[in-house]
Amino acid sequence: MSFVEQHALWSVEQKDAAKRIESALASGEIDLLRFAFADQHGLLRGKALLADDARSALRSGVTATTTILAKDSAHRTVYPVFTAGGGFGMAHMEGGADFLMIPDPLTFRVLPWAEKTGWVLCDQYFPDGSAVPFSTRGIYKAALDDLAARGYDFVAGLEVEFHVFRLADPKLAPQSATQPCDPPDVGLLSHGYQYLSEQRFDLIEPVVEFLRRDILALGLPLRSVEVEFGPSQFEFTFGPTRNLAPADLMILFRSAVKQICRRHGYHATFMCRPKIQNTFASGWHLHQSLARRDGGANAFMPADKGEILSDTGRHYLAGLLDHALPATVFSTPTINGYKRYRTYSLAPDRAIWGRDNRGVMLRVLGGPGQAATRIENRVGEPAANPYLYMASQIVSGLDGIDRRLEPGPSADTPYETRAPLLPRSLREALDSLKADSFFGARFGKGFVDYYAFLKEAELARFQQEVTDWEQREYFEMF
Repeated sequence: MSFVEQHALWSVEQKDAAKRIESALASGEIDLLRFAFADQHGLLRGKALLADDARSALRSGVTATTTILAKDSAHRTVYPVFTAGGGFGMAHMEGGADFLMIPDPLTFRVLPWAEKTGWVLCDQYFPDGSAVPFSTRGIYKAALDDLAARGYDFVAGLEVEFHVFRLADPKLAPQSATQPCDPPDVGLLSHGYQYLSEQRFDLIEPVVEFLRRDILALGLPLRSVEVEFGPSQFEFTFGPTRNLAPADLMILFRSAVKQICRRHGYHATFMCRPKIQNTFASGWHLHQSLARRDGGANAFMPADKGEILSDTGRHYLAGLLDHALPATVFSTPTINGYKRYRTYSLAPDRAIWGRDNRGVMLRVLGGPGQAATRIENRVGEPAANPYLYMASQIVSGLDGIDRRLEPGPSADTPYETRAPLLPRSLREALDSLKADSFFGARFGKGFVDYYAFLKEAELARFQQEVTDWEQREYFEMF
């Protein structure tokens, strides 16, 4: 009996999808299958198996070392994995023991840029069949289960900004192989500051074309491609999908864009604010609503004229506001991302909402009779782990529904309205998370402590670095 069968891990739909993967492997349609999982940072990791071995691994899983779960964003191991409990207090993780990557067959794709190569997203389990508690996809699935138990599906549409640069020097000399490695030298595709310019779009169209072609070939619901305000800045938007799909989509999209661009001699980055002269910060706007599982109606759409949200939508909105400050750790998990929160910049700087106002954190769109009624959260950075970002929205919104919170009036002057300011740094965000027990209760205190520890390690390394600012400020003067 296979691991999947022994622990009853697949639904009927997943079993049927696995048969289609086996057929593709047996027929020679694909020769190589990449087994991938999203780590704690939302980065894809995994192994690639040849067809014969991949067929058996579909149900038995692929091993990976638990030390991957102990790494910060520089791939440095920050937990003492060779101590008792591996630094986690868990026998499963002592000494770099293995966990299993178990495929979700419904995520299978054939990669259009890699010859005869398939890809499948995996969940993480220990050899005894228990789920790895640090799996961010697992955290998200638990939030979705809670939502489903209340009769709702989560609906999300993605609006993602990022940069694509010409790759001038990939920095592959041995001295550049530091940890983290030296970033590449790059050049622009075009000048910026002509928002939605037809001329600028045509300059970058060759890059748009190969990205568009392969993203559509993956089956992702791409809706639009735009030239953003800054030099070499793009925006891709995706149609609404439900439950696991939007987070899985974001994981695959980011990885695909980086791989496709590199194969064509370009460097794509979802870093919020690159240190490239004259570039602009990128955001990730998350459009969200709830759909009733019984009938599929939008639970945010109001029935009464003059209302822009139903009672459910209004309470959900209030929950997002109430937990906005600690939630920024999940929507904006990098040191760099907080440099985007600036007044009068089309980015939020405080926890407020408004009707169709791009200066607020939460922009409400729709109204009576409008099936696309939704809340757009403009706080996120494109490097965020989508499972944690979306899970933080669901649990916050449900808390607002449970407590029947009210969001207050619309903020029509977003940078002047009196409201709690968003954290100005990852340090402030972590302090807010630690001072608030809410996410510990929803995600599990063990997970929140684990994630905060990784972020603390990132901050500690940053604080030990001598920055360009310090050199300019002190070197000549003192």
